[in-house]
Amino acid sequence: MRVGIVGVGRIGQYHARVVRDHPDVASIVVTDADPARAAQVAAELGAETEPGVERLLESVDAVVIASSTDTHAALIHATVEAGLPAFCEKPIALDLASASEVVRHVREAGALVQVGFQRRFDVGYAAAREAVRDGTLGKVYVVRIAGHDAVPPHESYIPGSGGIFRDLHIHDFDIARWVLGQEIEEVYATGAVLCDPMFAKYGDVDTTAATISFSGGTLGVVTGARHDARGYDVRMELFGSGDTVAVGWDARTPLRSVEPGMPPGPARPYDSFLDRFDAAYRSELNAFVDVARGYTPNPCTVDDAEIALKVALACERSRRERRPVGVTEIRE
Repeated sequence: MRVGIVGVGRIGQYHARVVRDHPDVASIVVTDADPARAAQVAAELGAETEPGVERLLESVDAVVIASSTDTHAALIHATVEAGLPAFCEKPIALDLASASEVVRHVREAGALVQVGFQRRFDVGYAAAREAVRDGTLGKVYVVRIAGHDAVPPHESYIPGSGGIFRDLHIHDFDIARWVLGQEIEEVYATGAVLCDPMFAKYGDVDTTAATISFSGGTLGVVTGARHDARGYDVRMELFGSGDTVAVGWDARTPLRSVEPGMPPGPARPYDSFLDRFDAAYRSELNAFVDVARGYTPNPCTVDDAEIALKVALACERSRRERRPVGVTEIRE
């Protein structure tokens, strides 16, 4: 099997290494908007290169899309037209009209597009989902989610990121509905610029809080920050009538208790999303190869991506208008 990698920045290079090492993959082919970078990465990985996407699509059996966010929708359309299975990093688009058009195209063509919500492949989140499904937690009263970057992204990233709700929190929205098995119905979100004034230049914020109402009655709280002095911190806590559990709480969680007699914080906390979710990223890419070969069903569809985007857009509207927003208000 030959797999094409479109975009070989940090995450694209990571995906290329994982796919290259899969036993069912004979070779990988890379392309990038920066030909010099593509050539360098190809040399490092023993891969082939193609000068553009069209040529790449003619020479591979499946495609991994890891290019800039604003190219995702067009590339998905191209892979669907080429009849190729695709893996695409989140989000599939930054606006709902474009995302909905992707969903329609994929659905009408019967195409296979797996979206990169890697937390679904993390063993902790999977265990929490099972605890909800098998009744261990009983009725889930509250879910609390925290997402903290260790350091803010480079300023050049911010204008095309879609903002903190579509970029950072879209993972939280997807994993919340996946773990709970409930849909998000209403949000009430706020945000502020507290760590770096550059975010204000682009109408974005770097610190957020949102309350969420779920279809099954569970209430949620999501908080986020673009800077955490102790490291990369992504956690979920679920409080139920039968049990209370936490995901992302381990020996490297960048958190320090100030209670007497407690040990100090971790000597080597997580420093990035690739560090924290290394195993999950590997599992999702290996799953994609299996999906592309027809061995397993698609674990994360473009429909899932569209739903998460609607929640993110609802949060943005809520922040702007300072009111609760129902997800059904978000339309093309």
